[in-house]
Amino acid sequence: MMFDVEIFGERLRKLRTDKKLTIVQLGKALEVNNATISKLENGLIKPSVDSIFDIAEFFNVSIGTKK
Repeated sequence: MMFDVEIFGERLRKLRTDKKLTIVQLGKALEVNNATISKLENGLIKPSVDSIFDIAEFFNVSIGTKK
Protein backbone atom coordinates (compact mmCIF):
# COMPACT_ATOMS: atom_id res chain seq x y z
CA MET A 1 0.00 0.00 0.00
CA MET A 2 1.32 3.40 -1.00
CA PHE A 3 1.41 6.34 1.38
CA ASP A 4 -1.12 8.92 0.19
CA VAL A 5 0.03 12.42 1.14
CA GLU A 6 -3.34 13.92 0.24
CA ILE A 7 -5.27 11.62 2.58
CA PHE A 8 -2.69 12.21 5.32
CA GLY A 9 -3.08 15.97 4.85
CA GLU A 10 -6.87 15.78 5.02
CA ARG A 11 -6.72 13.74 8.21
CA LEU A 12 -4.14 16.06 9.77
CA ARG A 13 -6.29 19.12 8.96
CA LYS A 14 -9.37 17.44 10.48
CA LEU A 15 -7.48 16.51 13.66
CA ARG A 16 -6.17 20.06 13.96
CA THR A 17 -9.49 21.79 13.32
CA ASP A 18 -11.39 19.40 15.59
CA LYS A 19 -9.10 20.55 18.41
CA LYS A 20 -9.61 24.16 17.28
CA LEU A 21 -5.89 24.69 16.74
CA THR A 22 -4.36 27.05 14.22
CA ILE A 23 -1.54 25.98 11.96
CA VAL A 24 0.79 28.17 14.02
CA GLN A 25 -0.32 26.58 17.30
CA LEU A 26 0.16 23.06 15.95
CA GLY A 27 3.55 23.97 14.53
CA LYS A 28 4.68 25.27 17.92
CA ALA A 29 3.34 22.19 19.70
CA LEU A 30 5.20 19.88 17.30
CA GLU A 31 8.23 22.16 17.14
CA VAL A 32 8.07 22.55 13.37
CA ASN A 33 7.63 25.56 11.13
CA ASN A 34 4.00 26.46 10.46
CA ALA A 35 4.80 26.36 6.72
CA THR A 36 5.61 22.67 7.18
CA ILE A 37 2.19 22.04 8.74
CA SER A 38 0.56 23.87 5.83
CA LYS A 39 2.50 21.81 3.27
CA LEU A 40 1.61 18.58 5.07
CA GLU A 41 -2.08 19.49 5.16
CA ASN A 42 -2.06 20.37 1.48
CA GLY A 43 -0.31 17.15 0.46
CA LEU A 44 2.73 18.99 -0.86
CA ILE A 45 5.31 17.10 1.20
CA LYS A 46 5.55 13.63 2.68
CA PRO A 47 6.03 13.54 6.45
CA SER A 48 9.01 11.77 7.96
CA VAL A 49 8.39 8.67 10.03
CA ASP A 50 9.36 10.65 13.14
CA SER A 51 6.82 13.35 12.23
CA ILE A 52 4.08 10.76 11.81
CA PHE A 53 4.81 9.36 15.26
CA ASP A 54 4.96 12.86 16.80
CA ILE A 55 1.63 13.82 15.24
CA ALA A 56 -0.03 10.57 16.33
CA GLU A 57 1.25 11.01 19.87
CA PHE A 58 0.14 14.65 20.03
CA PHE A 59 -3.39 13.83 18.88
CA ASN A 60 -3.49 10.51 20.76
CA VAL A 61 -4.38 8.50 17.64
CA SER A 62 -3.06 5.25 16.25
CA ILE A 63 -0.95 4.98 13.13
CA GLY A 64 -2.73 1.87 11.88
CA THR A 65 -4.30 1.77 8.46
CA LYS A 66 -7.87 0.97 7.51
CA LYS A 67 -8.41 -2.00 5.21
